[in-house]
Amino acid sequence: MENKSVIKMWQKYQDRFGDVANEYEAWAFGNSKEMADELADLVLAGVKTATSSLYLFYELENETLPYVGLHNIILNGKGEAVAIIETTSVQITPYDEVTEEHAYLEGEGDRSLAYWQKIHEDFFKKELREINRDFTEDKLVVCEKFKLVYKNGEIC
Repeated sequence: MENKSVIKMWQKYQDRFGDVANEYEAWAFGNSKEMADELADLVLAGVKTATSSLYLFYELENETLPYVGLHNIILNGKGEAVAIIETTSVQITPYDEVTEEHAYLEGEGDRSLAYWQKIHEDFFKKELREINRDFTEDKLVVCEKFKLVYKNGEIC
């Protein structure tokens, strides 16, 4: 089923911005409606400019890794398009080598590495339990940086 809010936002972005790639992905942050809303709000406020995910899931699902220039339409907890971001950097690193800078750019909590590690370890453990895998600190993490390029009908 097509998401009309995604199609509408992408069309408006293309109309306003002109020559942009035809490819985009649409998704929500996290694993709950509340988390999707909270993290989308951080993006809209310009606080969240990075995200991370386990590399293992890209392998298992044979999914293409994010790449520089990729456009993503961010959805809120209701599945509505609220923003477009563009990937500016992708780095694959072990969990225990994620940097303080990356943690800060994720914009969550007090923005410290300790906070990032706590919430992401819990999140990753839950994801891995669902596929009968264990979390270890050497698990590879896809660390993605992005910039907000479109919100509320305006180019950012």
